Amino acid sequence: MKLPHWSSLAAIAIALSSITFAIVLTKTAPEQVASFGTIPEFELIERSGRTVTLADLDNRIWVADFIFTNCAGTCPIMTYQMSKLDRALPEEIVLVSFSVDPSRDTPEVLSAYADKNGIESDRWLFLTGERDELYNLAQQGFHLAVDDTIGTAVEPITHSSRFALIDRDGEIRGYYDGTSLESTDQIIADVETLRAE
Repeated sequence: MKLPHWSSLAAIAIALSSITFAIVLTKTAPEQVASFGTIPEFELIERSGRTVTLADLDNRIWVADFIFTNCAGTCPIMTYQMSKLDRALPEEIVLVSFSVDPSRDTPEVLSAYADKNGIESDRWLFLTGERDELYNLAQQGFHLAVDDTIGTAVEPITHSSRFALIDRDGEIRGYYDGTSLESTDQIIADVETLRAE
């Protein structure tokens, strides 16, 4: 049965108004970066030998990952991706790599790892410390997986390959695949959003 002419026009008008409303929302809604919790306090040792705490990152935007120097799996890719961010992000942005193998990754080993990878930037911190503090920070603070009781010969410690973006208030604002080429572009865009907040 055919709809009356006025009903058809009304249906078309409603559909068009919905589309227009959706377009307006898309164009006018401000860009936002989600929040996934607050980073807890920590006290760790940097490759330079100095102590670094969460307070040292107050009012700073930073990108973090969890790696270890003896990893032959995802870590080299993650470090390469982080080095791209080191070259692309504004100098005020801090990069932080936490070791998940602190018994092996002393400050001297982390320093040699940075040198081997051509990392000269002072704003890229490599942190080590007590195993329990680092694992609690990864699992409870960053909500990222790490386990040194399982693994493979290539990657004896199982850990997340995610990067985390943290804002000036210590809030986690995003997670990104640390092995993906596309992730660096998204991080750069989200950093700009946070800088404007």
